[in-house]
Amino acid sequence: MQEMGKMLVIAGVVLAVIGGLLWWGKGFRLPGDIFVERGGFSFGFPIVTCILISIVLTVVLNLFRR
Repeated sequence: MQEMGKMLVIAGVVLAVIGGLLWWGKGFRLPGDIFVERGGFSFGFPIVTCILISIVLTVVLNLFRR
């Protein structure tokens, strides 16, 4: 039961940090993220950010699995 509590706390902290970064201004952009702005149209796809978040979450969740 303690492992589940630890996992929930860490998941909450991770979500709070991600939410805070996205709420702060326009969020954050890493080199490699795609962002196109032309006239009245803008398109953003944070591919590098998504990959980085995926790697971090995979490592964190694998640590709690064992």
